[in-house]
Amino acid sequence: MKKLAQLTALSALLASGVSAYAGNLVVSVLDKDGKPVQDAVVVVLPANKNAVPKIPLGMQAAISQEKMQFIPAITVVPVGAKVSFVNNDPWDHHVRSSPAGTGQFSATNAGFELRLEGKADGKPGKSTEVTLDKAGVVGATLLGCFIHGSMRGYIYASESPWAAKTSADGIATFEDLPEGSAQLKVWHPDQLVDISPQQVTVGAVMAKNVMQLTVVPRRRRS
Repeated sequence: MKKLAQLTALSALLASGVSAYAGNLVVSVLDKDGKPVQDAVVVVLPANKNAVPKIPLGMQAAISQEKMQFIPAITVVPVGAKVSFVNNDPWDHHVRSSPAGTGQFSATNAGFELRLEGKADGKPGKSTEVTLDKAGVVGATLLGCFIHGSMRGYIYASESPWAAKTSADGIATFEDLPEGSAQLKVWHPDQLVDISPQQVTVGAVMAKNVMQLTVVPRRRRS
């Protein structure tokens, strides 16, 4: 009887764990004209603050400087992640950052500054690593190159482990959310005025929410 009771309790515990993480959510991000927005950052903040995802955001990320661009242009990491910068161009690059919310570079808005030598033929590119330790909107870091002023990139250090970039069709899908209420936020570098978060209810049935920017993002060069 004791063994049966233990098995029953274990089954109930497993069942509750499965149901607690059976939440599904699809988020569609549109621009001002109703067209899909690629590379918007979608963040889901469950009411259950103790919940953790089955597959967490990676604590390591790499951003390369190649053909006078930061690749990827937007990187999403959790707070505390280490990000390495690699110069794959044959000329020197500089990496300077500005804390989120400033939107520009200045001596008083200094973040981190790096200089990477150009890549020599037949050798790997030079790299340097930094740690991102600020979260949320404050964690949306503007990147630039002092040597090449047209270069722009962004790092979003998410305060939630449930964060993703939208695909080419403007969609971000989450399949392991804890059920219940949650707050939904969207960030995009061209959206200078923050969009109000949405309150959503996450359940086992796949729900779709739409978030719309008030701007049409600039087309990034390829």
